[in-house]
Amino acid sequence: MIITKYHKNKPQFKIPVQINDDTPLGSYTLKSTVRYQVCNEGLCYPPNEYTQNIQLNVVEGPIRNDYAIVNFDFHKKSILDITNNKIGSFLLLSLSMGFLALLTPCVFPMIPITISFFLKRSEDKNTSPVKGAFVYMLGIVMTFTLLGMLLAIFLGASGATQLASNPYVNLFIAFLFAYFAFSLFGFYEIDLPQSLKRFSLERENSEGYAGILFMALTFTITSFTCTVAFMGLILVAASQGQWFWPIIGMLIFSLAFASPFFLLALFPHYLTKLPQSGNWLNSVKVIMGFLEIAAAFKFISNTDLVWNWNIFTYEIVLFSWSVIIFLCFLYLLGLIRFKNDSKVSFSSMRLDQTIIRVVFAIPFLLFSLYLVSGNFGYNINGTIESYLPPKKAHSNLDWVNSLEEGFRLAKADNKNIFIDFTGVTCTNCRWMETNIFTEESVEELMQKFVLVSLYTDAGENYIQKREYQINRFKTAALPYYVILDKNDFVIGEFPGMSRNVNDFQDFLRKGLN
Repeated sequence: MIITKYHKNKPQFKIPVQINDDTPLGSYTLKSTVRYQVCNEGLCYPPNEYTQNIQLNVVEGPIRNDYAIVNFDFHKKSILDITNNKIGSFLLLSLSMGFLALLTPCVFPMIPITISFFLKRSEDKNTSPVKGAFVYMLGIVMTFTLLGMLLAIFLGASGATQLASNPYVNLFIAFLFAYFAFSLFGFYEIDLPQSLKRFSLERENSEGYAGILFMALTFTITSFTCTVAFMGLILVAASQGQWFWPIIGMLIFSLAFASPFFLLALFPHYLTKLPQSGNWLNSVKVIMGFLEIAAAFKFISNTDLVWNWNIFTYEIVLFSWSVIIFLCFLYLLGLIRFKNDSKVSFSSMRLDQTIIRVVFAIPFLLFSLYLVSGNFGYNINGTIESYLPPKKAHSNLDWVNSLEEGFRLAKADNKNIFIDFTGVTCTNCRWMETNIFTEESVEELMQKFVLVSLYTDAGENYIQKREYQINRFKTAALPYYVILDKNDFVIGEFPGMSRNVNDFQDFLRKGLN
């Protein structure tokens, strides 16, 4: 049986020792081993062991209850200090973080984009689907690792966040998605220039691997905002000059993160093998094109938030999405046609074909109505809202944007401080604000704190706020939550996004005790 107990700071362990009647007198050396793991609210470091020899003297006299005291100091080790830890634990941690990152909102838009890209490639009979999928997965792994290391070197631990929130990068990704979308609509073909084709053929590589690697780079950049929460400690170590283990950790992390997309890249090829795939497969491509246009609005709105255009607001983006989904409904009914579509005539269709089209079209109509209802006071799904710009809605929570102001209010009101390290373009932050902060039980607890919101990717003094987070808490992860008392003592930390409201409530209650 394994018993797990939690201790803080410098505990003393009392180890019971039983002395039998027939135990010879004398001095004995007992070897005690404590297996421990240092944790905070959301992350545990690899397990370690502490061994100490204890001297025990057995003398004449009545048998008594005796104990040995082991003094133990829980010094916080770096997650990358592998020399005294198990390498397997570190690799397992990196692997699990990679799979957990797949649950973040930024990953979902890449699913239709990956399918649409490889649908386009599947039209070329000279391409190898397995090779293409492998190159795509390997490209994600290598670009994640290389880009992460380069950003940590040249921009520090927050380099990934800076890249993901850069307005020019967001505009470029939005343009790229729109460009892919109109190709899927049939307006033009995406092709390499003749000079590059000849260059490729001369090297017996006619399968367009350059385009796949470019898509892998796009995938990496679009995912950085959400995955930096899991890479924060590794990137901090890399920015401070540690190399070997950060690279290993990033490779394992990105391999786990990219592995499902190997199967997604294969999926379109096997769709084309189905009987009579031509017409409806083209319909799938067009629907994917519409979804890429919708994804482009997400990145345009990120730029809007950073540059304060106030054009692509919550209401505008939500209405645009509703219109795009409604256009999918009209397209499936044959009321909209593109270049490669054949005319849809329900009068000449078999009954089963008509039913199939209507069955596939109706969910798009219902989803379009559901989205537009969000502009008329109805609450829509929190995951969907996390992709939207922040809603300008009434809140019972009062926030300040300065830590100095937070300390002034904390001392005046005798309260603890809740710090929200957040970002203007942080999708995970929006998810927490939409799904966790709005819970009545959470809101009641948060009202008992002085609430400080620190944007580390844009806005006033954001660089100083970001440096404060990295220097003090050794992470650039967003979101990241910290509770301080009025004397600046750290009571608790809660890293990253959590879908468990009870865990977040426990974290808040800890700050009120």
